[in-house]
Formats: sequence, C-alpha cells, structure tokens
Amino acid sequence: MEIQSEIERILEAGLHLQHLEVINESGGHNVPEGSETHFKLVMVSSDFDNMPLVARHRRVYELLGGLLKGGVHALAIHALTAQEWQERHGDIPLSPPCLGGEGKQAGRQRKH
Repeated sequence: MEIQSEIERILEAGLHLQHLEVINESGGHNVPEGSETHFKLVMVSSDFDNMPLVARHRRVYELLGGLLKGGVHALAIHALTAQEWQERHGDIPLSPPCLGGEGKQAGRQRKH
C-alpha cells in the first residue's frame, strides 16, 4: 500500500477535502497480485466549486504527476463538490473527519 498511501497523502495536502476514498482496483486487472497500478479516486472538495470537470481532472493530474510517471497505469477520477455529492447520495451526511493518527488535520477524512 505504499503508492495508495502516497496518493492519499498528496491529495490531502493539495486539496481541501471533505471526503476521500482511494480504492486500489488493480486486482481486477491483468497484473501481479499485490500490484498498485489501477486506482479509483472519490473526492469531495470545495476546491471543485465552479470548476469544470476537465479542470478538476487536470488539478488531480497536476498533484499526482510524479506518481503517474511511475507504476500507476490508470486512474478513475470522481471529483465532486459537496452539492454534487449530496445530489448523488441524498441527505446521507459525510462521516466526521478522523481526528486520530494521520488524519489530525481538521476537515479532512480518509475512508478507514
């Protein structure tokens, strides 16, 4: 989980996240077991307000540029505003941010 952890660290440092899921989907592809090559990113951030979808993806690629030159082969990016998240998922509130361990930065959440 070295690459997955690095993706989480970079995105948490570079965006004002209300929600982040970094899902390793490599196991569904023709790669060796334990690979970290294919990821799905689900992010909710105020940084995406008034930003077109292409610009959101560019921002994520800017942040992760160094990793993408290495072993990461594919990213499925779901970059949402808080309003878009609510429209997709109804009134299901986001879980409160984790305040222990690595997640001590207020307002940021990692899926545990």
